[in-house]
Amino acid sequence: MTITPSVRISDGKLVVRGHTILSGVPDAVISSSASISGSVDGIFLGAQFAESSCWHVLPLGTLRDVRFMASFRFKLWWMSQKMGDRGRDVPHETQFLLLESKDGEETVYTVLLPLIEGPFRACLQGNARDELELCLESGDADTLSAAFSHVLFIGTAVADPFAAISGAVAAVKHHLKTFHQRAEKKLPGIVDYFGWCTWDAFYQEVTQEGVESGLRSLTAGGAPPKYVIIDDGWQSVGSDQPQDESEKPNSLFRLTGIKENNKFQSKEDPAAGIKTIVQTTKNNYGLKYVYVWHAITGYWGGVRPGVEGMEEYGSKMQYPKIPPGVAENEPWLMTDAITLQGLGLVNPKRVYKFYNELHSYLAAAGVDGVKVDVQCILETLGAGLGGRVELTREYHRALDASIAKNFPDNGCIACMSHNTDALYCSKQTAVVRASDDFYPRDPVSHTIHIASVAYNSVFLGEFMLPDWDMFHSLHPAAEYHASARAISGGPIYVSDAPGKHNFELLRKLVLPDGSILRARLPGRPTRDCLFSDPARDGVSLLKIWNMNKFTGVLGVYNCQGAAWSSTEKKNVFHHTGSDALSCAVKGSDVHLIADAATDHYWNGDCIVYRHRDGQLLGLPHNAAMPVSLKVLEHEIFTICPIKDLAPGFRFAPLGKINRSIYLHPMLFSFPFL
Repeated sequence: MTITPSVRISDGKLVVRGHTILSGVPDAVISSSASISGSVDGIFLGAQFAESSCWHVLPLGTLRDVRFMASFRFKLWWMSQKMGDRGRDVPHETQFLLLESKDGEETVYTVLLPLIEGPFRACLQGNARDELELCLESGDADTLSAAFSHVLFIGTAVADPFAAISGAVAAVKHHLKTFHQRAEKKLPGIVDYFGWCTWDAFYQEVTQEGVESGLRSLTAGGAPPKYVIIDDGWQSVGSDQPQDESEKPNSLFRLTGIKENNKFQSKEDPAAGIKTIVQTTKNNYGLKYVYVWHAITGYWGGVRPGVEGMEEYGSKMQYPKIPPGVAENEPWLMTDAITLQGLGLVNPKRVYKFYNELHSYLAAAGVDGVKVDVQCILETLGAGLGGRVELTREYHRALDASIAKNFPDNGCIACMSHNTDALYCSKQTAVVRASDDFYPRDPVSHTIHIASVAYNSVFLGEFMLPDWDMFHSLHPAAEYHASARAISGGPIYVSDAPGKHNFELLRKLVLPDGSILRARLPGRPTRDCLFSDPARDGVSLLKIWNMNKFTGVLGVYNCQGAAWSSTEKKNVFHHTGSDALSCAVKGSDVHLIADAATDHYWNGDCIVYRHRDGQLLGLPHNAAMPVSLKVLEHEIFTICPIKDLAPGFRFAPLGKINRSIYLHPMLFSFPFL
């Protein structure tokens, strides 16, 4: 008997479980089977080109009438989501593509993962003919190839999209052997505590006094942070411009020393440096962790070449070459200050020495970890250095080694790091910023932020724990943001300016000891939201699910009215109705809700706690509850399987309701509903 593979190329078609996904597949595309154990079947695709080059674009076939969700980079640094059903809808710089098709009564999920092969990195894009194209780039004119065998993985599974995604990433991990998945990594301790970041409070004007005032203000109000991130503004930096011109808006600053600037040197003991504020935060305010910010290249403009005391790092000027797909989505990057003025790039062979000396200095001062920013800049700097993939690997290998040596709690947050060059060499870092920044003064950003973090977590959550970013507790959209952080499963921290807090809101998030009740998984859209567009389509609400030990949690958000525009190349408002939109909420929206049932014979009945008004509602198996929300409105539900205790009596461990936005076990008993 012949067994037909679940995924195959046959007669010029890519066929998945009998359903044609791509037609007109060219002969240049070659396939090979993937040795996979588990629920995912798949193949690798490669290609043979006539000539060697550092850049190739290959049509894979025509994509029509197949719903998909794409994770693509709308900026060099960050991904966002785009939905569609034909090739032309696939954006440039797509790094993850999830497709939905039918196999009889069953839904089939297909995952396309463009990969790293040798010094080349792949991504996907569509064209006006509805062809899905594969782009291959080395980032170095002297790094060439014409033959590729494993540049795209296509995996499929029935019924469970999240298992399909996890299985596909696991298959790629087995093949590449260059990264680890989230569950294999050590999470730093900060993720279970409330924190404060200095960025939106002070930006680059942060000082020791400012750090103290922020911690004092939050602690006095009953929301004590247990960690602080001292963001950009503590380092010794300088401009290439003469002193009297260095403050010009277009001046690019570079790192001029390992140690802190004079704002973080106390008058009483200047030699103590940053150790003074670190000790103060821990001794006077009870902090457990102090993190500081730095760019992966030291600073935005890198390390100034030849600067006294840093000659040994071999920094040289390198001018970014913006990849074509990035330039298509973010054209003004071509005239960005870094692109025009260049970056002082530490010699890749000496970058471990640079990291180790920086981190050992910080660790000796009591610093527990670092937020490493600007990571995707490396892909633009590979010319003459073996290309983007090799440079990224060398830097991340050195960074991992230094973090392991100096910060034993695995104290590292990856930021501005959404390229697959970095994801597919991520062996150690366990926390990644999930989206573009929280912008407190940009009204277009708030609905976009919630949609982006949820959809980005579908892919990013396979590699690291997504961090949904800081927010302001005193803000028109504060509850909208706070509720999302509570169900995110990631860190919870604010960037409030001292004295500008909503403590009623913060006390819903933070326990008196500064800890938080964190959900167990990355928050992600529910299965029925994966292929709808809750930012653009004018009809859909976004539902986000997560799990606690004995309950599930579900957030519902109206994110309509703003999105990234492929024509204007920026986030914009678009027309949306002022009326409320509606959706149905079911117990099964929490994808793993059955895991919370203690009864093996659970029949699917749930109790739902609605946080807005404290109402308890019974929800029988397959029953649905309507929810209606206007733009920037949300609802949070705790959903708990019901256990039968005796005839007429049922039990559900809903959780703590007087403090937390989402709930952990506290016992309730009630009659049959």
